[in-house]
Amino acid sequence: PRDTISRAIKRGGDPNEAETFVEIRYEGFAPGGVAVIVEALTDNRNRTAADVRAAFTKNGGNLAESGSVSYLFDRVGEVVFPAAAATAEEVLDAAAEAGADDCESSEIGHQVACAPDALNSVRDAMESQLGPCQNARLVWRPQATIPVDENDAPNLFRLLEALEESDDVQAVSANYEVSDTLMENIDS
Repeated sequence: PRDTISRAIKRGGDPNEAETFVEIRYEGFAPGGVAVIVEALTDNRNRTAADVRAAFTKNGGNLAESGSVSYLFDRVGEVVFPAAAATAEEVLDAAAEAGADDCESSEIGHQVACAPDALNSVRDAMESQLGPCQNARLVWRPQATIPVDENDAPNLFRLLEALEESDDVQAVSANYEVSDTLMENIDS
C-alpha cells in the first residue's frame, strides 16, 4: 500500500505522469428497440467498455457499432433556465434575439435549443437578459421517440440507471417515450 500511495503522490505532482482522460461515445439498443447514446470520459478504456457492455447485456440491451444509433439524434446546444427566470414569452423573445432555434417552457423551466457552435453566444446573450442559466451543454436530442410498453420499461429504466451510475459515464441519451399511466404504475 505504501508504494501505491507514493506512486499516486508522485503522479499527482508530476505533470509528465498525469493520467490522460479520453472522451468515448458508445451506441446501443435498449429493450423495445430504444436507441441509446452513452458519453463517457475515462482514463481506462477497457474498464469503461466492460462497464457499459455489462450494463447493456444484463438489462436486455446490446451495444452497436459507432454510427448505428447517432443518426437518429440531432446534436444541439441546450441552455436551461429556471421557471422563475422569466415568463415563457420573455424567454422566447430573448431566445429569438440570441439566435436560438427553439424554446420550450413548462412549470419546471425553460429549455432553449441552438446550433452546437452557437451555444456560448446564445447562453451569454440570454444570461445578460435573464440572469444565470441552470445548465448549458451539448446534448443528443432524438429526432423521434419510440413508445415503450410495460414489458420493456422496467429493463429500460434499469439499463439507464446502471449506465448513469458508472463513474465514467457523463451523459446518457435515449429516444423513448413512456405514457403517464405507465410511469405512475412503475413509480408505485
